[in-house]
Amino acid sequence: MALKYAGIQVEPREISLRNKPASMTKASPKGTVPVLCIDDLVIDQSLEIMNWALGKSDPDGWKIVDDAIAKLWIERNDGPFKTLLDQYKYPNRYPDINTTDVLNAAIELMLKPMESALLSSRHLLGNKLSWVDVAIFPFIRQFAMVNLQQFEALPFASTKQWLKGNIESDLFESVMQKYPIWID
Repeated sequence: MALKYAGIQVEPREISLRNKPASMTKASPKGTVPVLCIDDLVIDQSLEIMNWALGKSDPDGWKIVDDAIAKLWIERNDGPFKTLLDQYKYPNRYPDINTTDVLNAAIELMLKPMESALLSSRHLLGNKLSWVDVAIFPFIRQFAMVNLQQFEALPFASTKQWLKGNIESDLFESVMQKYPIWID
């Protein structure tokens, strides 16, 4: 989304992580996605890709935010919330963990603070979209999709509206296309 927003044209490639193409592992031996390759530049972290793209072009000021608050949101999302999301999405990988406990921990850690922030503004850091919204929303979308009926029953109207707005945005729709699996 940040690449599209910044007007940076790329050739998206869908990768099968079970059958990674040699060109991908050569560019990024880490073997995870996303990987951005432009000439000799290789960036294999989502936030670094966003930061690079917004450094090239940020027409609506996505990066003009309170950096300390942004850092807190990202640390919460990329650390403990990602762990809870994995446990919630893949309960078979964590047979000793109670999924209700995981759901409740995710609510306390992420959804309640989001709801609180979104009660007074349209986005997490104010009334305009920021890079923090764009970085976090895919994880909240994944969380909601695990059990959509259960998510819809939660008492977080502002968070659900925020998620819906991001999902239905022209920007998101423009980048969520299906591509054939890339083969070298």
